[in-house]
Amino acid sequence: MKFYSSIVLLFVLSITSIIAQKMEFEDYDPPSTLVVPETEVKKAKFPFIDVHNHQFRMPTQNLQDLVNEMDKLNMAVMVNLSGRGRGSDEHLTKSLQNVKTNYPNRFIVFTNIRLTGIDEPGWTERTIAQIEKDVALGANGLKIYKSQGMDNKDSKGNRIKIDDPRIGPVWEKCGELGIPVLIHAADPKSFWDPHDNQNERWLELKLKSRRKREAKVTGSWETIIQEQHNIFRKHKNTTFINAHLGWYGNNLAKLAELMDQIPNMYTEIGAVIAELGRQPRNAKVFLTKYQDRVMFGKDSWNPQEYYTYFRVLESSDEYFPYYKRYHAFWKMYGLDLDDEVLKKLYYKNALKVIPNIDKSLFPK
Repeated sequence: MKFYSSIVLLFVLSITSIIAQKMEFEDYDPPSTLVVPETEVKKAKFPFIDVHNHQFRMPTQNLQDLVNEMDKLNMAVMVNLSGRGRGSDEHLTKSLQNVKTNYPNRFIVFTNIRLTGIDEPGWTERTIAQIEKDVALGANGLKIYKSQGMDNKDSKGNRIKIDDPRIGPVWEKCGELGIPVLIHAADPKSFWDPHDNQNERWLELKLKSRRKREAKVTGSWETIIQEQHNIFRKHKNTTFINAHLGWYGNNLAKLAELMDQIPNMYTEIGAVIAELGRQPRNAKVFLTKYQDRVMFGKDSWNPQEYYTYFRVLESSDEYFPYYKRYHAFWKMYGLDLDDEVLKKLYYKNALKVIPNIDKSLFPK
């Protein structure tokens, strides 16, 4: 009997070994055995402004619940970039009214434009008039979605370029009105690269296949990014906030070069904290040097995910996970930023660029 029991045990172990050897790559996710100090940071050291958030339900949203969650994080002000929602006047007016009635000093609302009908006579003039009206109502900036540089087509089926001359007067008008333009152009370059074993975002593209981009459809990554830089350079009197570190979080030397060349370009860290967290020494040098030009942003509303941002920016922790493995399978390290750099990142730079934020909510 013992003999047969041993045979069965060996068989089970063999099968288990075979199954383990055939495990798919996306299933491999071992917990780290490294034992190092860990810091739990659930609340930012200083009050902060999230310059990159989306609240599509703001016209009817219970803002009390939202503010309660913001307070737990020490978020003093949230910038809702989706003021017009999917494009309606009513969405913006009701959003602004909800804020004004309930929490006028805790939310800033940006407006948006639509490129539909750009070939029609008077599109530029109508769009400028809309922005003027929206700002008069209480909008404090313009958000440009990535679809407006990749997916939107004119009446002939051609991609509408970011630097299309018909949009130029819109950028100029924002400068005249003193409102910033927060623009999301393109996506991580890996989305355009071959989906093979050389692609750092292979797992993300495997699990989120709709994120794969094709140059023949959207234009190449290089083309879209260059179009964006073209408008920054041409419209010098307009302040642009280049979203997501301009997709150069993995190449801070190039981003630094652009910062030096384009003084009216600011940037923010929404959805790219994983890029900073994997190069802590280099990122700390960059954020210290350009401490007057970088803002805090998150891009999606999940309170628990802010903890990783705080931990990367404030702690000196080593080798801790990002909250989305498919987004960043590597580990994070804390930057341990100096207080003055943190204050500028968290609120001082946004106060300079975005009008009508209540300064009394922040320390000097």
